[in-house]
Amino acid sequence: MTRTEEREQAFFLIFEKAFNMDTDCDDIIAYAVEARLLEPTVFSTALFKQTYEKLDEIDAVIEKYAIGWKKKRLSKVTLSVLRLAICEIRFVDAVPYGVSANEAVELAKKYATSDDAAFINGILGAYIRSGDLYVVSGD
Repeated sequence: MTRTEEREQAFFLIFEKAFNMDTDCDDIIAYAVEARLLEPTVFSTALFKQTYEKLDEIDAVIEKYAIGWKKKRLSKVTLSVLRLAICEIRFVDAVPYGVSANEAVELAKKYATSDDAAFINGILGAYIRSGDLYVVSGD
């Protein structure tokens, strides 16, 4: 499985959790495996779980760089893609920032609209250019 496919799996899990915030991450994974025959990898599972472990920090980044937009006004797809990308940029040092941003834009093009993709690209670009980044793990 490619990293692109693994990110897409993580996106599916993050998106599902956005509708079921009170459900444990392991239960979301179990349901996804049962309902869709999804086979999450170590990378996709770790990215999904880390997104929710660091959710407040990730959402603070979204709110800071989504100028003029409140998080609650964003579609669940856009929010899920942003959460995934910011988690990867901020906490996974094995992936270049530009790759994370590009993959996020491609997910948005596939599951949302070109306007959403442009919005995501703008937020991630501003975030990356800010230098307000750090990596804390070697995942």
